[in-house]
Amino acid sequence: MSPRNRRTPAAGAAAAAGAHAERVIQLPAPRPYPQRTDIAFPFRVDTRGRTAHTDYDGHVRDMIEQLLFTSPGERVMRPDFGCGLLDLVFAPSSPELASALQLSVQAALQRWLGDVIVVDALDVVSEENVVRVHLAYTVRRTGTRRTDVFEGSGGAA
Repeated sequence: MSPRNRRTPAAGAAAAAGAHAERVIQLPAPRPYPQRTDIAFPFRVDTRGRTAHTDYDGHVRDMIEQLLFTSPGERVMRPDFGCGLLDLVFAPSSPELASALQLSVQAALQRWLGDVIVVDALDVVSEENVVRVHLAYTVRRTGTRRTDVFEGSGGAA
């Protein structure tokens, strides 16, 4: 008997009384999980007047953007979240600074999103008070390979 079939108390009593008839109730099949709905970042209202949603790959891009433009200490419950990218926007541009920025971004991506993405290529460019992050990555869950450019200046993403 499959685990989805269950005997009713009446069937159990009839079997105990020696009756040959058995009543079996077929339970409905389990429902599949509902499809993911992720809230778009930054939070906004769509054309229907409802909270805007995004697909999973868009949600991953939103998570990367949040990580890049959040400074450590900015989130109360996760004080070490972020990579401090915008903290160094106004620092004098140098090869050492570019290397430090790239290392900081790489470490933050690996720590906070290492189970979500695989970083294929990363290039951080800082020029004229603007930071650009060129990131090629693969979303682990879907296998989608994406290349995105994230740009921030002086404390606003």
